[in-house]
Amino acid sequence: MTATVSFPLDTPAGPREATVAYERRGAGEPLLLLHGIGHHLQAWHPVLDILATEHEVVAVDLPGFGVSPPLPDGVPYGLGSVVPALGSLCATLGLDRPHVAGNSLGGLLALEMARAGLVRSVTALSPAGFWSEAERRYAFSTLRAMRAGARVLPRPALDRLSRTAAGRAALTSTIYARPGRRSPEAVVAETLALREAPGFAETLAAGEGVLVTEDVPGLPVTIAWGTRDRLLLRRQGVRAKRTLPGARLVRLPGCGHVPMNDDPALVARVILDTARETSSVAGGTARPATV
Repeated sequence: MTATVSFPLDTPAGPREATVAYERRGAGEPLLLLHGIGHHLQAWHPVLDILATEHEVVAVDLPGFGVSPPLPDGVPYGLGSVVPALGSLCATLGLDRPHVAGNSLGGLLALEMARAGLVRSVTALSPAGFWSEAERRYAFSTLRAMRAGARVLPRPALDRLSRTAAGRAALTSTIYARPGRRSPEAVVAETLALREAPGFAETLAAGEGVLVTEDVPGLPVTIAWGTRDRLLLRRQGVRAKRTLPGARLVRLPGCGHVPMNDDPALVARVILDTARETSSVAGGTARPATV
């Protein structure tokens, strides 16, 4: 069941309030799930019930995505605004330094939350920010093309395409390695989410100057990359490992850019394993660097 919550924002123009939609289930240490640009919290549905067996799981529609309204006027979509907003969201929901798993934009946000001391562990699935300039331009142009296609496609045509495996592949193969596994309803919903997201353009513009260059020491971090990621190419995972030498780099065989649907069991295991390592790192136990 999707609910909404409002939380305070401190801005240069004074106090503001943001509202997001979220789903919450399970019990245990809190685990926050962050989706990528143009997507929505339903991206996590394939793994949500598995994760909820060990955690209190909260999946959110980021501001300006899914059914969450955009950030208030005058509040930018850059990391300097969105990361504190997520911290305020966690405080409002009573999530004390949650574990965080994020995909793409969500992975970048998870790492930045870690730098701000807001989380217990990070699992970043194909996180943004480890690109070369040419790779960034390729990814952004691809995202813009996907958005443009979603905006011009008539709804009856979208419904027809979603009913066939070939149509679902045409609509979503850029982000899924196994698009045929998505249900017609899910494909329609995520295409509409991409088409209608009011935060898309500003978020993409804010990402043009983003490049991750700092480590995140002192807590478990896993970087996981699909071997069939067509948006953020998997060599960026090697670059991420150089930038975050204490992180574990995990390959996700046969998975695309949004791996939760391609191999739910594997993605859930990677997230749960990372969260379980919190006590090991706190106790000084060494963790494997690469899988």
